[in-house]
Amino acid sequence: MKQNHVHHASELPNELLLAPPFVLAVLIYLLLGLVSNQRHKRWPIFRYICWLSGVLCAAAALIGPIADRAHENFTAHMVGHLFLGMLAPILIAYAAPMTLLMRTLSVGHARKLSGVLKSFPVSIYCHPIVASIFNIGGLWILYTTELYSAMHHYALLHLVVHLHVFLAGYLYTTSIIYIDPIPHRYSFIFRTIVLILSLAAHGVLSKYIYAYPPAGVPIEQAQAGGMIMYYGGDIIEMGLIVLFCQQWYKAARPRTIVSISD
Repeated sequence: MKQNHVHHASELPNELLLAPPFVLAVLIYLLLGLVSNQRHKRWPIFRYICWLSGVLCAAAALIGPIADRAHENFTAHMVGHLFLGMLAPILIAYAAPMTLLMRTLSVGHARKLSGVLKSFPVSIYCHPIVASIFNIGGLWILYTTELYSAMHHYALLHLVVHLHVFLAGYLYTTSIIYIDPIPHRYSFIFRTIVLILSLAAHGVLSKYIYAYPPAGVPIEQAQAGGMIMYYGGDIIEMGLIVLFCQQWYKAARPRTIVSISD
């Protein structure tokens, strides 16, 4: 009992340190929306909802009951993974933060930002294949090596791993579905192939976890976590597929030509 008390007491300062960035992210987005509305038509309400929901999903993986239980329970950790690495990136991508930022900046600063987005390093990281390797490959490294066990002993490593999971998930999402302006666009066929392969790799990893638990994880928790990763991931991935197909349909839809005859 004394050990648990010390554990929870030590977690409180961590939560106080982690909460402000999420609050700040919400406030900055709201501020950008207010400034943007002074210059352009009103920013859609559903974009605000997507941003707030995405930030809350990401926060749930690091702060609160799920995060607290994830330190000792692999099943809870996997729930946090779905929130942080899959659901939050989709919601935040659909909030179109770069579009909002471009609307808010002056013309000169917007052009500089556009130049950065067109730069070679950004184009490499946003390539669908590279983004999927960072996303799925990172998860394979996390769950098939000693990294998962090590991150629970070092606070900084724990934070870095979670940051990578989110950023890799966000890059992967934005490389598959185009919400914000992106200078380097790839065909729907190419992105479909990458999407299918990455979904397959994610499914295989969940089955591998079910059969071969990460170091220090009880078999019962690994099996439950693997099932959550497999079936929960399928649900979120289905949402991604629907959004992707919706974009493809709109792009391929024949345009109505209005002819004027005497």
